[in-house]
Amino acid sequence: MKNKRLVMIPGPTPVTRSIQEQMGRETQAFGDQEFVSDYRDVIADLKSLWNLDGEVFVVSGSGTLGMEMAIANTLKSGDNLLIVSHGYFGDRFVELCERKGIVCDVISSEWGQVVSAAEIDAKLASKNYQAITITHVDTATGVEAPIDEIGEVMKKYPDTIYILDGVCSTAAVDEDIKKYNIDLLFTGSQKAFGVPPGLTIVWANEKTMKRRESLGTIPEYYADFNKWLPIMNDPSKYYATPSINLVWALQESLRIIKEEGVQNRYDRHRKVGVAMQAALEKLGFKVLAEVGHRAPTLSNVIYPEGIDDAQFRSTVYAEGIIVAGGLGAYAGKMFRIGHMGNTDMHELVAAIATIERTLYKLGKKDFEFGSGVGAFLKAMME
Repeated sequence: MKNKRLVMIPGPTPVTRSIQEQMGRETQAFGDQEFVSDYRDVIADLKSLWNLDGEVFVVSGSGTLGMEMAIANTLKSGDNLLIVSHGYFGDRFVELCERKGIVCDVISSEWGQVVSAAEIDAKLASKNYQAITITHVDTATGVEAPIDEIGEVMKKYPDTIYILDGVCSTAAVDEDIKKYNIDLLFTGSQKAFGVPPGLTIVWANEKTMKRRESLGTIPEYYADFNKWLPIMNDPSKYYATPSINLVWALQESLRIIKEEGVQNRYDRHRKVGVAMQAALEKLGFKVLAEVGHRAPTLSNVIYPEGIDDAQFRSTVYAEGIIVAGGLGAYAGKMFRIGHMGNTDMHELVAAIATIERTLYKLGKKDFEFGSGVGAFLKAMME
């Protein structure tokens, strides 16, 4: 009998039935009073749950649109931007900024390590930067940036906009806007929110909105905060057609988050991350990210000797789960597995058991069946 296939990549993540049901509703007119009310509720929840004094933008698009909105509304040609890169997605900011004539300086870490808050402090002190970008969790490396320490550093640079890429962390890891001195945060709907792809979400505090006003007219049209602000303040107005069913799906995701409790949700992700990494290490994999900076939302693991990437991923696919390959220098050397959003215990245990079957089929038999599952359950139940 063919196994049900689980999506265990670092996004899109599994979509629960109640969110699927919102996607399957009869689509309403964007000006329908009920939809307008739902859209308002989504915006209000996003502000309150992330402790924001400012504006939230819920726009049709991917996380990459969030990157562009962040840059377009805070920087102009000739401005200085400091990019803190922990992998592939930190580097993506460079190309985006080069097209706008923004001067970029990049501080990078070795893949698997982080740029320290002290290094960031020293770089910010050396030059007048209008903004800094940091990827909270880089999906290429599975590294989590120390945003608590960085937030303290940012207090010394009140004129620098602190932009946080939360695509692989928001709704799974604490990103309290005020607590961590974040000025602008963006994410996509398809990862820790557990909603299908198609929405970008941007939080902009009052400092960021003042920066936007100082820029005047900007070259971007769809990405311009000022085009979307009237709609976010009054969703009955029209600028571009909203993704109606996705907004409903996000509303249901927020209901699930509130029901679980945001801190409980963050704690759950921490526990699952530790447990999943313990299970994979028990099976002979090596976690790329250094201890102390491992993301709770995904695990990037290097294969044990003798395991071929293509064979592993094709076999694990046939056995019932989809994982992602490595990127950059680690392409062919590791795989990436997501464990965020509304993924439940059944799915997580099944994923580890599937990896055990795959290893056995590929000739790696120096482990006991159930050892990975056991390590996971032990960590979860303690």
